[in-house]
Amino acid sequence: MVPVVRYGFNIRTKTGQRVDNIQIMAATASDAERRLRQMYRECEIIERREQAVPRRIDPVDLQHSGSRARFVSPRSKAGTQ
Repeated sequence: MVPVVRYGFNIRTKTGQRVDNIQIMAATASDAERRLRQMYRECEIIERREQAVPRRIDPVDLQHSGSRARFVSPRSKAGTQ
């Protein structure tokens, strides 16, 4: 299983506008930067941050572990039908 990291970027676009807090989830920094440059061609990266993202539990794993998942539907409000 490949760990997923959330990369945060502050950039300056090719027209000089600053864009802060762009977040991209990727396996590697080069993947995140490649995706960033697809959206903002010729941008200058001012800052890059990394944050590990905890894995969510896969519903398939719940079935194999013997645990039972309980799904609760939201109750409808009285008189809103």
